[in-house]
Amino acid sequence: MTDDDTAEAAESAPADSSDWTTRERVPGTPPRVIVVGAGVAGLSTGCYAQMSGARTRVFEKHVLPGGCCTAWSRDGYLFDYCIEWLIGTAPGNDAHRVWAELGALDGKSVTNFELFNKVEDEHGRSVTFYNDPDRLEAHLLDVSPADAPLIRAFTRDLRRFIDIELYPFLTAPALRTVRERAQTLRTVLPAFRLFWRTAATPMHVFADRFQDPLLRKAFRNIFFQDPGGFPLLPYLFNMAAAHHGNAGFPQGGSLGLARSIEERYRNLGGTITYRARTERILVENDRAIGIELRGGRRYFAEHVVSACDGHTTVYGLLGGRYTGPRIDKLYTDLLHRPGTLFPAVVSAFVGLRGDLDPDEAHSTTHLLGPDGADHLPGALQDSLVVQARSRYSGGFAPPGRSVLHCTYFSDYAHWKDLRTRNRKEYRRRKREVADFVRDFLECRTPGIADRIEIVEVATPATTHRYTGNLGGSILAWKAFSDADDVAARLVGKDRMRLPGLSGFSMAGQWVGMGGLIRAASTGRFAVQYLCRELGLEFRAWESKGDEPWHPGKLGHLPQLDRWSARESEGS
Repeated sequence: MTDDDTAEAAESAPADSSDWTTRERVPGTPPRVIVVGAGVAGLSTGCYAQMSGARTRVFEKHVLPGGCCTAWSRDGYLFDYCIEWLIGTAPGNDAHRVWAELGALDGKSVTNFELFNKVEDEHGRSVTFYNDPDRLEAHLLDVSPADAPLIRAFTRDLRRFIDIELYPFLTAPALRTVRERAQTLRTVLPAFRLFWRTAATPMHVFADRFQDPLLRKAFRNIFFQDPGGFPLLPYLFNMAAAHHGNAGFPQGGSLGLARSIEERYRNLGGTITYRARTERILVENDRAIGIELRGGRRYFAEHVVSACDGHTTVYGLLGGRYTGPRIDKLYTDLLHRPGTLFPAVVSAFVGLRGDLDPDEAHSTTHLLGPDGADHLPGALQDSLVVQARSRYSGGFAPPGRSVLHCTYFSDYAHWKDLRTRNRKEYRRRKREVADFVRDFLECRTPGIADRIEIVEVATPATTHRYTGNLGGSILAWKAFSDADDVAARLVGKDRMRLPGLSGFSMAGQWVGMGGLIRAASTGRFAVQYLCRELGLEFRAWESKGDEPWHPGKLGHLPQLDRWSARESEGS
């Protein structure tokens, strides 16, 4: 990745001799499916379409798969951008089955942590959110005995969620059988009041009931920073998954996950073309028939799936010709309504000599005083998350070195305006982020600044440039916002299609909400729906790949612009 403009590389030559450049397919050959975007959703779509008997090609504007699920390198360090935890890392549930079908975890170990996150205030007081409810309850009671009723209520609910298994990621909503619906009801009905109550109770309302001021802030930041508007349910669900080892960190991290799915897709016979920017979706008689790339080259298929940014798809690739009340609400009204998009993030990766304190939490949210937050460019909250990334998986740092990943929610418009208006000022503000992080770490751990070799900063403008995600958002629509119900109807009632357009589907987080398992499941759903149209039988089976994963599978890694390396050297 580079934050500077680079020349658009020419689209590479086709990797096979199929009839992708002719309007009509060769008689007797399987139907063709084009997928726009090689993120997790696009690769998932390609895998399931291949398994179901279609021929597919994935076109990706970048040089890597994964979209936001990516990494880059510098001086032997690997900066892992996306995964903090991954639902589905433990066998025996439907989320894991999806990853097994996609080969995402083939040959990999999984790192699980005993805690979800630690929250520490500016005075050094801290709260550790252990995944074990008994240990969590004892710890919280020690922090604030006066809050015993609320603490016991939370841990009681956590115990109940630990006994529930509900991962609806296998069958598209409109295609679920009576048996599947009955099975879901058998899980949901006994816990209906629990689901209803925890979904209807906003976390900030629950947290404000604590007497201890640290607990009032800490509970909001279980998910590292306060996403705002989330109810209790997702916190309990994810902590329960982590308790079962089903929310771990896979070996190889974010890009490792994307590369594994890419390998599975290629082994299934699929073709990926990188550096291929789709300019428009070709339509004839209200039916998608193919795509046109930048430069004018055209490819044809019997079905097109767009797995890239939703607004770009609807109003760019299709020129806004196929919309309806639901689409207009999602991509015009809600898109700009406060609180419906997941916030953008600034990331600062710190590479340093030596090991990290083994007793330190793998993830800590540091609550900053007002003076501290005022010095974080574009910050939306008074907090900084510090994660010991080199403890998540091997290979993230050279021998004898370590990596920290420091993040905070930030305003995309702030960074986009800077980069557009004044590139020099944009870089200066990035240096301010690096300087703040360096000073903060030194204040917290005296002497660490002398060990820092490099600081790399990626802004929301970086995210937008390399993924096309509107607003630089890494998770698209915010769950439990007004967009949630609209997106659910788009996936279920509309079957991931646009009004008046046949031969076309959408997949990805801009349709099925954010999160990697959700993105992967939208690819599965899209293929289930299109199989009905193309007369194919949906088929899926688990990958048999058993080769141990190794860093060589990451392939060639891109780099950010050189300013970060120079700044870390003092120039």
